[in-house]
Amino acid sequence: MPRKTIHRFLPDMAKLLQRPSLRWINFLAHDPNLFHLNRHSVSLAVFVGIFCAFIPLPAQTLIATLMCFWLGANLPIGLMTIWISNPITIPPMFYLTHQLGSYLLGSEPVNFTVALTWEWFSNLGSGVFLPLIVGSLLCGVMLASAGYFSIYYLWRWKVIKNWEARKNLRQSNL
Repeated sequence: MPRKTIHRFLPDMAKLLQRPSLRWINFLAHDPNLFHLNRHSVSLAVFVGIFCAFIPLPAQTLIATLMCFWLGANLPIGLMTIWISNPITIPPMFYLTHQLGSYLLGSEPVNFTVALTWEWFSNLGSGVFLPLIVGSLLCGVMLASAGYFSIYYLWRWKVIKNWEARKNLRQSNL
């Protein structure tokens, strides 16, 4: 079952929340969806993680944590999935999302150089940030949805495969 595979990689959350430095968030242990491994909570966590990975803001972890609370997604998996956007992958991701946003808005992609002046920052908003946000949100929703459905149906396929294997084993033992 996928649950057994995932349990190998995740820490024991009950023991982790007993640490003195983490006692202030001990109330989280009472919400069953935040740490429970089932098809729905893991699929939602992948959705949240991928969507937040494409948000061009430095507060991705905070946004993902709040979304996991709100949607009832698995918190550790949601936070681990954010790391598809890391210092190596962020430049190509945001370059491609900026290109997509520029195409969708009908504007010319901006080739810019960095000059730390107020004029540069004020021109940056309309030329770079709007296409980046539009492209990032679209890519985030589309890829997060693909991740959600992939995990959901792969999990379902694995469970059915295990049921059939047990059924065949019982029939061969009769």
